[in-house]
Amino acid sequence: MIQVIAFYLFATLCIAAGALTILARNPVHSVLWLIVAFFNAAGLMVLVGAEFIAMLLVIVYVGAVAVLFLFVVMMLDIDFAELRAGFIRNFPLGFALALVLLMELVLGIGAYRAGALKLGTPDGTAAPLAGANNIEAIGALLYSRYLFLFEAAGLVLLVAMIGAIVLTHRQRSDVRGQNIAKQNARRPDEATHNVKPEVGKGVSL
Repeated sequence: MIQVIAFYLFATLCIAAGALTILARNPVHSVLWLIVAFFNAAGLMVLVGAEFIAMLLVIVYVGAVAVLFLFVVMMLDIDFAELRAGFIRNFPLGFALALVLLMELVLGIGAYRAGALKLGTPDGTAAPLAGANNIEAIGALLYSRYLFLFEAAGLVLLVAMIGAIVLTHRQRSDVRGQNIAKQNARRPDEATHNVKPEVGKGVSL
């Protein structure tokens, strides 16, 4: 009974958070709702016994990707008035793309139900290890058969991180550059200055 209640709770919150991610006017709020959707999707994965996928959702998507999106959105100078104007201007194109994607989904589902598409069947080469749990079986498969694809996924995340740094990096002429060698060479007596102010008079700078 508790599994059914947890399923409907996680599913309802996940759908609601996904809808609010799209409908929120503030990009920061959209990213926060996206994080809520990821957490509830991780709860659904735990209910079906896929704890590895749940861990990936929390560590990779919430802990890295979504937080990266949040930092990028907060650091970029976003003109919300211009953003709304652009939304109205590009709404016909977006609506047309949404209709195309909807027709593709309907066509694919119709072809599958008509028997025109045949899904792949397991050939036994990716059979789980005997006596191993879910995480051990996935780890053995990732680091053997799908090692290069796994490394390629890591490179994609690295490129996304570098892109976020490039987008948010700005050169400022009013801020002096940091000199690490000069800071390390400074003596303690030059870095601090001890004073003994009188009671009630404070410190004169």
